[in-house]
Amino acid sequence: MAKRIIWTRTAQNNRKEILLFWKDHNQSNTYSKKLNELFIKAIELVATHPHIGRPTTIEKVRVKLVRDYLLFYEETSEEIFILSIWDNRRNPERIPYQ
Repeated sequence: MAKRIIWTRTAQNNRKEILLFWKDHNQSNTYSKKLNELFIKAIELVATHPHIGRPTTIEKVRVKLVRDYLLFYEETSEEIFILSIWDNRRNPERIPYQ
């Protein structure tokens, strides 16, 4: 059974910034829509298989790779909290959940 997904404000802002960047960069919504679909599919997979992501150094926080992005999430008994989306091409010393 799939767990309920809850987006943190940080993760919502991360996703919005990423999608707006690609919209502006490409002067088109096409790639942003495709990328958003990849995020949604990854989150659906995490909701049904929460241990699919790689563990981090923070207890209960896992990470799932989605193209060039790391999707950080935390599992509870009934919910999955989407914590952050991180672009892998950024400075690795600033990754929020290592």
